[in-house]
Amino acid sequence: MILRRPVVMNRRSFLSGSAALTAWSASSATVAEKHRLYMDGLSFLPEGLREIKAAGLGGMICDISEIEEVRDKDNVPRYLRTFEKCSAALDATVAKLANKPEVFVARKGSDIGSRPGCATFLQFQSCEPVGTDLTRIADFHRRGLRVLQFTHHNDNLFAGGALEREWSGLTPLGIEGLAEMNRVGLVPDVSHGSEPTMLDAARRSTTPILLSHGACKAIVDHPRCASDTVIKAIADKGGMMGIFMMSFWLTRERVPTVDHLVAQIRHVANIAGIEAVGISNDFPMAGQSNLVALNNDNGEGVKEYLPWWQAMREQKIAGFDWTPEHVVIPELNNINRMATIAAALDKAGFRSRDVDRVMGGNWRRVLTDVLG
Repeated sequence: MILRRPVVMNRRSFLSGSAALTAWSASSATVAEKHRLYMDGLSFLPEGLREIKAAGLGGMICDISEIEEVRDKDNVPRYLRTFEKCSAALDATVAKLANKPEVFVARKGSDIGSRPGCATFLQFQSCEPVGTDLTRIADFHRRGLRVLQFTHHNDNLFAGGALEREWSGLTPLGIEGLAEMNRVGLVPDVSHGSEPTMLDAARRSTTPILLSHGACKAIVDHPRCASDTVIKAIADKGGMMGIFMMSFWLTRERVPTVDHLVAQIRHVANIAGIEAVGISNDFPMAGQSNLVALNNDNGEGVKEYLPWWQAMREQKIAGFDWTPEHVVIPELNNINRMATIAAALDKAGFRSRDVDRVMGGNWRRVLTDVLG
């Protein structure tokens, strides 16, 4: 059991009894909640920017990639991010967020809390838009990009992906690209990478790195989840990982609950320290839309994922030899997830300052360490 600091009350408040204590507790909780930073390690811009305020976010890493679904020779879906589409998306997003009260494009970690609105760090979820022209990294940075992921599921010119039959790490181009990210001040993101990719990046980077959205392999044995070795390597570099909302990678139990998310957070904290973990979404801000429309009926909603899952199984990709039964934790598939998670961590016995770290403080620390 974790002991908490005792409440100090004067004689008058003590004599006023439980009613005063109740009022004091409610007031203190309100003040603490008001000043707590909520930051999402992987989110997307909603159609209506007011959702950002409704979510209570003071910061977020925001994927702005424009993707094109293509089929490989085996008719397996792949997601392509071209230079042309992603470059245009970067400029369009910067223009869209200019002079908006709800949100602004952040260029430094210290921008978080420096002005009203959600500090938004723009990200591409693959180095595909870079191609072989490493000068694009500095150009993307100049134009507002701040986080760059090596790959998304599959091998590319920079790195090996997690969902391949045989794993590979950073390529020679990826090693040069990482050095350029370090030089210009882009945060390297190893999400969706193979274990060799993650460990290569942790070993070679001169700055902290992120696994912006993922889960723990010790709990769900799947290549999309990070091993304890990876979690420790990222933490040792001064980085962190975000636990996301995709429930089939959080638990193999039939009914996913908030406790399963808490268990993932606790595992990272036990392995690498409370400074190494945060919260990510990886769904639309108001929740996975199909599941919301289905009133979070996981049995029905999971069906949209099964053709892709089966395709991975047929390709003999590790980790797909079982069939998921759910997609979301119903209590978290809504705009209020951050407050729900914070309350769950408090109930689970995490100290208030540690809840602050998980809900946003750790993201701010790493982004400030890398970006200033």
